[in-house]
Amino acid sequence: MRSAVRPMAVIAAVCLCFSASTADASAWDEIRSSVYGTKAIADGRGVIKLTAPYRPDDMRKVPIGVSAAFHDGRTVKTVTFLIDENPTPVVAVFHVGVGRDSVAITSNFRVDRQSDVRAIVEASDGQLYMVSQLVKFAGGQASCSAPPQGNPDEIAANMGKMQMAQLPADGVASPMLAQAKLDLSHPNHTGMVMDQQTLLYTPIRMVSEITVRHGGDLVFRTEGSIALSQDPSIVFDFRRTNVQDLTVTAKDTDGGSWVRTFPVSPQS
Repeated sequence: MRSAVRPMAVIAAVCLCFSASTADASAWDEIRSSVYGTKAIADGRGVIKLTAPYRPDDMRKVPIGVSAAFHDGRTVKTVTFLIDENPTPVVAVFHVGVGRDSVAITSNFRVDRQSDVRAIVEASDGQLYMVSQLVKFAGGQASCSAPPQGNPDEIAANMGKMQMAQLPADGVASPMLAQAKLDLSHPNHTGMVMDQQTLLYTPIRMVSEITVRHGGDLVFRTEGSIALSQDPSIVFDFRRTNVQDLTVTAKDTDGGSWVRTFPVSPQS
């Protein structure tokens, strides 16, 4: 069956067409029509748990988490994060490895202003489920046009560096699952930041794809956007097996590509 979620490049192009005047009360109606057409989207309560701070400390790095589970033989195909009022409302699409009836993913996103945030989960049979939550504006500059934090030379020198930490398994959906946290050094330039000296906009250079494999098996592949935070961080779960490594491949829109393999504890 053809996936209900279009490729991220197409989604981004569609979403960038929204003007500030349309991104008000009708934002979700416009997004839904453009991204999903007339496909039914069911109430996701009972399938999806969405976590996000009501009033974040920092709009440039808002942790948004999704956990989803099916108990009827279906599996999770994709998990899509949306922020209605962002310049690109579809902020990340995670394609989940085969055979996962439950999944948990948390990442940090730029939230440009007060907005509903949404999680849409696609089941293996193509059915879509959605939940949403309001995130209030915490003040300050719009996050997508805020300059990167840190020294530009250090940011450039550290681009592509990764760290991985295996986390305690507290709260995972099954004792057969482990949990890890990936940190990627990357400015994720939005193309909306003006250099105050040159008065030119810093060219867009965003993380376009992150793939994690456990041995040869796909854990997830995510298509990114300008709404991934600077230095993206992803917490995710994966199956415990005798395989003792996770391999991460990250790519950006400027042709950058980085690969690193990390050791993980085997099945206990």
